[in-house]
Amino acid sequence: MTFLGKLGDREHFPDLEPLVYANHAAISPPSWPVRRAMQNAIVDWGRRGAVAFGSYIGQRQRLREKLAALVGASAEEIAFMPNTSNGVTAIAMSLPWRRGDRVILFSGEFPANVTPWQRAAALFGLEVVFLSTNDFATSDDEGLAKLAEALKSGARLCAVSAVQFQTGLRMPLSAMAELCHAHGAELFVDGIQATGVVPTDVRALGVDYWASGGHKWLMGPEGTGFLYVRKERLAALEHHLAGWLSHEDSVRFLIEGPGHLRYDRPFKERAEFFEPGCINAIGLVGLEAAVDLLKTVGVQTIYEHVVRWADGVEPGLVERGFRSLRAPEAHRRSGILSVLPPEDVSVVALHRALLAAGLGCAIPDGVLRFSPHFPNNLDEAEQVLLSIDAALAELRGAPRPRSDDW
Repeated sequence: MTFLGKLGDREHFPDLEPLVYANHAAISPPSWPVRRAMQNAIVDWGRRGAVAFGSYIGQRQRLREKLAALVGASAEEIAFMPNTSNGVTAIAMSLPWRRGDRVILFSGEFPANVTPWQRAAALFGLEVVFLSTNDFATSDDEGLAKLAEALKSGARLCAVSAVQFQTGLRMPLSAMAELCHAHGAELFVDGIQATGVVPTDVRALGVDYWASGGHKWLMGPEGTGFLYVRKERLAALEHHLAGWLSHEDSVRFLIEGPGHLRYDRPFKERAEFFEPGCINAIGLVGLEAAVDLLKTVGVQTIYEHVVRWADGVEPGLVERGFRSLRAPEAHRRSGILSVLPPEDVSVVALHRALLAAGLGCAIPDGVLRFSPHFPNNLDEAEQVLLSIDAALAELRGAPRPRSDDW
């Protein structure tokens, strides 16, 4: 059965409690199609046991192709991952490092795209250089100039997020990739805040690696995700993280009788190499259902919808004394609208009050962040601002507005 997604319609989220759920940059609640697909798979595994294993090999290949199409890659360049962190770690531990190699990171990044590189630096004797995402907040040109200056001193790799998790700023990935390649460096992208909401073509952008979890904008279950490895980069990677399924013909000894148990089979020359053992089969069934649902709406359509949602909310917040962190240029925006509250208001207390009022949002490092998706209705702007007014009145000690005043 094909489930259709409709803009501004919560049909597939029948028991979602918040009046307005705008926290997809954190975790998307699983839709009914995702839940149904996973429930059916669990029933199947429960009925057939190990015999079901072979049936889902084809499903995973189908999903691999769908994820590749979603980001402009080929299936051989996609490996399944349980989360973004594992994707970052896979590359951090597999690059052919030389002692003294420099890695360019950015302060302000989510730690998932920092810690694995720091560990690689400690293990392989690398030098970590931090630039600031604030340079890009001012303008792409300023940020790129700082990156170019850092690259002149030499670098093996630059790691950045496609969209900054606090501010929603879209990074100029194509220009960054061009700069990196001109100086002999590679570009790794944490794509979790873009995949599923910002139209993406990794090939056209020129990025070398892209990692994304499935539980945010892809609207899949936790414990699912993928890693893209540009096929031209595969041969150079070292096999530090190999497992039994990293080999070609790895399951022959289980199904073809005696004489096939070997430990010297060649490693797969595809990104699939990074799937070293049994993976989250049930979760990947859910992820496929989520990708199928997004496909019925279209990522470009979703992006335009969430931008319009933010357009309806942002002016009202500014009028109430909030400072918007949203980029003024359309091409630097994403699915995230982040603001700083008035100085006399605690963001923690405000967040607590908003959750109690049924407004799902987040406060990463003290920033009030809204992240709607295709089920969010454009009419929600009124409810968001009413909830904000009620919360501000409560925190400032004023009587809460009466319902008949609304």
